[in-house]
Amino acid sequence: MKKIYTVGLLMILALMQVQAQSDQIKAKKSNITIHPVLHASMVLEWNGKTIYVDPYGGAERYAKFPKPDLILITDIHGDHMNKKTLGTLDIKSAELIAPQAVIDRLNKEDVTFAPKKFHALANGKTKQTMGIKVKAIPMYNLPENAKSRHPKGRGNGYIITLGGKKLYISGDTEDIKEMRALKNIDIAFVCMNLPYTMNVDQAASAVIEFKPKIVYPFHFRGKGGFSDVQKFKSLVNKGDNKIEVRLRAWYGK
Repeated sequence: MKKIYTVGLLMILALMQVQAQSDQIKAKKSNITIHPVLHASMVLEWNGKTIYVDPYGGAERYAKFPKPDLILITDIHGDHMNKKTLGTLDIKSAELIAPQAVIDRLNKEDVTFAPKKFHALANGKTKQTMGIKVKAIPMYNLPENAKSRHPKGRGNGYIITLGGKKLYISGDTEDIKEMRALKNIDIAFVCMNLPYTMNVDQAASAVIEFKPKIVYPFHFRGKGGFSDVQKFKSLVNKGDNKIEVRLRAWYGK
């Protein structure tokens, strides 16, 4: 009996932890639930549909979530296109949207990488599926040259429209003009980790310009450790106190 009680208590505590890390956003048809997972990875739930973004960190991190209906991948690097994680998830009933470079690297003949449909999406193109609109937008490093870790056109940032809300996922980008030109973004997920993307000052400056209603700093682990997201929050609040900055545990166990 004691063992059963202990197991039950652990399950309740685990559920409480998941709930504590999840946010609800009011939207049409149903709320949007945002689950931070790890680094750039997240799970979004809306209107009975589940979206995995850059699934990474092992399938065990996704065991508590429904199977994906849609998977979005931003780039070819292992913290975004992670074959080990994809290969151990049940994705056979999911649609997968990614840049052509990602799809080219996934082995379509391997059953572990066999979603229901592949959709190659280039920068500037849009795909609508399951009541969800996905637009691919540029993400890249500056200056643009042959040595760039993220050349323009290879990877995608995404604008996801669902339930009347527009969500921006930056992908691995620096402080580029396309990000600063964004309009009417309800929720933004913005990266900040050197030397791969940008620093917190650049990220805050860009956010202040494109003015999302809510912004989550994510993808903030770099070569020197973790970026100072508290500084990011302070800079954004000082520049525009109408922007809500949400700090969440993107690097839990």
